[in-house]
Amino acid sequence: MECPRCRAAMAEETLESHVGQPIVIDVCVACQSLWFDTRESLKLSPASTLTLFRTIGDGLQPVPGAPEPGPRCPRCRVELRRTHDMQRATRFEYLSCPAGHGRLTSFYQFLREKDFIKPLSPAELRDLRAQMKAVNCSNCGAAIDLEVRSACGHCGSALSILDLGQADRLVEQLRHAGRPGQPADPTLPLRLERARREAAAAFDTPDGRSPWMRDASGAGLIGAGLLSLARWLKDR
Repeated sequence: MECPRCRAAMAEETLESHVGQPIVIDVCVACQSLWFDTRESLKLSPASTLTLFRTIGDGLQPVPGAPEPGPRCPRCRVELRRTHDMQRATRFEYLSCPAGHGRLTSFYQFLREKDFIKPLSPAELRDLRAQMKAVNCSNCGAAIDLEVRSACGHCGSALSILDLGQADRLVEQLRHAGRPGQPADPTLPLRLERARREAAAAFDTPDGRSPWMRDASGAGLIGAGLLSLARWLKDR
């Protein structure tokens, strides 16, 4: 399928759903977007959500610019419209088909939808400013001057990081709701804890040489968290 945002070919990812039938998600690494047919995002099982994060982390690239003008639904070719939504207490947005065929969601907005993003604490922001002068916005890709801003001056998104505590909660769901005959890997919590320590270390390393911080300098704060998450999901 052609990506409505950048016209590149999207890759198919077959995942399990919590209703028992597989679903096929279309992924565009080139512009970091996901196409969900009607309600597919709501059908993702915990294991599939983690698998999709691994796919995102493996294909992580610099945040793309604005979409092509007038992106259209790949099913009916009607122009997609910007839609604001809320999941629990988190607001997010996507481009939806007016005819109800599906929606195009950026990686960043998908993470917001799944409660995987949290704002930097004052202490984290202070330590980040001690190590870096600027970072790219994880939502729109614009540069944020850390000396004068704590949010993107272009799109208004606050500086945020990946919430690995939410990954921990998904692992717990896997441990208690694994498929018959396929129990969850008991080492997952330990690997997650290593990823969490690696991310936390980035904010108390004065020489700025932590692997997480090097990731952040190239992929942004959310990207660095995704790379950490992808590392411990790699061999699960």
